[in-house]
Amino acid sequence: MTKLSVNINKIATLRNSRGGNVPNVVQFAKDVQRFGAEGVTVHPRPDERHIRYQDVYDLKPEVYTEFNIEGNPVPKFIEMVLEIKPTQVTLVPDAENAITSNAGWDTLKHKDYLIDVIQVFKANGIRTSIFVDPVLNMVEGAKATGTDRIELYTEAFAHQYGLGNLKGIDPYVKTAELAAHLGLGINAGHDLSLDNIRFFKENIPGLLEVSIGHALISESLYLGIENVVQMYLGKLK
Repeated sequence: MTKLSVNINKIATLRNSRGGNVPNVVQFAKDVQRFGAEGVTVHPRPDERHIRYQDVYDLKPEVYTEFNIEGNPVPKFIEMVLEIKPTQVTLVPDAENAITSNAGWDTLKHKDYLIDVIQVFKANGIRTSIFVDPVLNMVEGAKATGTDRIELYTEAFAHQYGLGNLKGIDPYVKTAELAAHLGLGINAGHDLSLDNIRFFKENIPGLLEVSIGHALISESLYLGIENVVQMYLGKLK
């Protein structure tokens, strides 16, 4: 079964655009879990332009499904994750000025750094995942870091699928097959939507979890959040 983790960053973006606490990030997380989501994802960035570090602390007692915290493991981020002890931490190499995540780790170049960070998280009972492109040697590099899982960066797949090129799934299939062979769990995220999620899920062996935010929130403007969560769950099962 593939779990749905809802990334709630865009709810924080909407709140921050006006000030105050509407929409309420914590209440939204509670609601999507009540609607059936099997996890909540947040991705605090150093400039706190959407999810704030305080939001993550406020969410801790309210997330009773899987809590996934994504981010670049700078010291402040590491400290927060160790205090909160989420179900999973997903390491993403985003630059401070990036609009959104736009590349996976070079797991060969940053091997020693990732080993050190991952050892700290795993020693504290936190499952680790590394954001990677669908490149075989990057998966081999991920295995060498000691991570529990990889998260496939799916922007390229989503773009090709939107163009009608179903072959765009092929690098992801090969990457997932290698990851499974190496004993790595497989997550995925970025630009997955109601349009492409079923095809992706049906073709990726061993897909454990998808993290979906931007598309899910955008689709909910027309279809309603409870309905959209249920639609994703249906396509994933």
